[in-house]
Amino acid sequence: MIEEGSKRSKNMVEKRQLFMEMRAQNFDVIRLSTYRTACKLRFVQKRCNLHLVDVWNMIEAFRDNGLNALDHGAEINVSRLETILSSICYQLNKRLPTTHQINVEQSIGLLLNFMVATYDSESHGKLTVFSMKAMLSTMCGGKIVDKLRYIFSQISDSSGVMMFPKFDQFLREVLKLPTAVFEGPSFGYTEHSVRTCFPQQKIVLNTFLDALMADPPPQCLVWLPLMHRLANVENVFHPVECSYCRSESMMGFRYRCQQCHGYQLCQSCFWRGHANGPHSNQHQMKEHSSWKSPAKKLSHAISKSLGCVPIGEPPHPVFPEQAERPPELPHAVPPNPAADDMNDTMLVTPGSVLESPSRLDEEHRLIARYAARLAVEAGNATQQCPPTDLGFNFDANKQQRQLIAELENKNREILQEIQRLRLEHEQASQPTPEKAQQNPTLLTELRLLRHRKDELERRMSALQESRRELMVQLEGLMRLLKSQSGGSPHSSPSHGAGCSMPMPIRSTSAGSTPTHTPQDCLAGVGGDVLEAFAQGIPRNLRNDLLVAADSITNTMSSLVKELHSVDDVEEETNMRNGGDRGTLRVQKH
Repeated sequence: MIEEGSKRSKNMVEKRQLFMEMRAQNFDVIRLSTYRTACKLRFVQKRCNLHLVDVWNMIEAFRDNGLNALDHGAEINVSRLETILSSICYQLNKRLPTTHQINVEQSIGLLLNFMVATYDSESHGKLTVFSMKAMLSTMCGGKIVDKLRYIFSQISDSSGVMMFPKFDQFLREVLKLPTAVFEGPSFGYTEHSVRTCFPQQKIVLNTFLDALMADPPPQCLVWLPLMHRLANVENVFHPVECSYCRSESMMGFRYRCQQCHGYQLCQSCFWRGHANGPHSNQHQMKEHSSWKSPAKKLSHAISKSLGCVPIGEPPHPVFPEQAERPPELPHAVPPNPAADDMNDTMLVTPGSVLESPSRLDEEHRLIARYAARLAVEAGNATQQCPPTDLGFNFDANKQQRQLIAELENKNREILQEIQRLRLEHEQASQPTPEKAQQNPTLLTELRLLRHRKDELERRMSALQESRRELMVQLEGLMRLLKSQSGGSPHSSPSHGAGCSMPMPIRSTSAGSTPTHTPQDCLAGVGGDVLEAFAQGIPRNLRNDLLVAADSITNTMSSLVKELHSVDDVEEETNMRNGGDRGTLRVQKH
């Protein structure tokens, strides 16, 4: 009895310890409830060392403790919960270096008491499996998209469609976290929370991610993405002066006024509502999570004006719509949605072209395959989408441009190598009087070699003629696609936000600048194909694929020429070596 009493007293002390430390941080001076809630939960996350446990390690811990075999409504007592938390913390210490080991006993005690205070307010001594999964998968480290994917797997049916009662249960559990840090009036659960998040009837994974990762997200969960952004900017340095506290540098977020020129606040002053001079708390503020030098800003502005910076990139990858089962497996790796697109672009390799006996036929089949795909895509886009929605995936487009650039570089290298081999061939094939007098048979072989060279040049001319015919086909296909799509330019939507309180506007950074096609690689290409890259702004993915097909065709022709040149020279060299005649060396790379 004495031991139980002392243990209960120790638990009460540990329970108060976390909240006392949180109060000492003075988070309540933050005037915006969203930032106040995110800061408090981030403090709890770091104090319990949950930020060091990735979401995939947390899923593996669920599986190792047999939670994936239990029903969501099943209850577990506090002693088993302590065992599960112990396994999570001890496994974490095994992954950490010896210089960064955590205090396992302290972490277990703080986390256990916080979970019991949050989900067992009536002191039953039990928690449901779903409550524990919802809390730990939300408060652990890792990317928010991976957390939301796992949560969706727990609340969806076998066909991959979200069940609204399950999502309602998830909201009940996850919104107990703000309540536990005394922010329940701002982010407490209500009966209308589900419909404010999803007014639709059928919710699949991509719809779920779109809604919860939108800008802004649903009001009841607006603190969740902010908590992840806080973790990303904790060590970001801004070499500028705060206009209120006059600190010469800032850490974390930086806020720039949209009305007062050059007026910037550090996150501490903005969160506390400080203002001076002509600036007012009612002014709109823009939130910055990184620092860009004036040179980088100018370069970004020029790139954006030239259309080199993609606008409106999706906040998350697009996942397949089949049923997504719970990833309760160890070492789970998120899928790469762009892998299938890349496989389709690598249907023909240089090695397969060199070994094929009918190279021209393969070129025509390749162009026909691209034409068929583009025609089907154009028809589907016309039937399913209005002309203003003919957008494309910027990630796939960037990968296509990178592929084109790689093929062009390879093409230039092959052309240089062929030119070098041709010069060596011409020098070696020049007859000299001394050689002719010493060995008349050598003169005959040189004549045959020159004749063979003329035949190769005629075949090269035939290949160029075939290439021109392919270009005519591509021009016709380009006109067909232009007539089907209507040629309407894409316009990026612009939006503004106004509110009674000066909520900050989050700044988004654009992706990397796409690679431009060198003009010398398009020599001889006329009409709309040249225009697709000459303007510096790729019009759409179909044009990029057409130019990619042309580049692949050029590479095939160059490889064919190199093969025949090298084979013929080697054949003649072997003949001369067999008769004890001179040696003709050809270097191959």
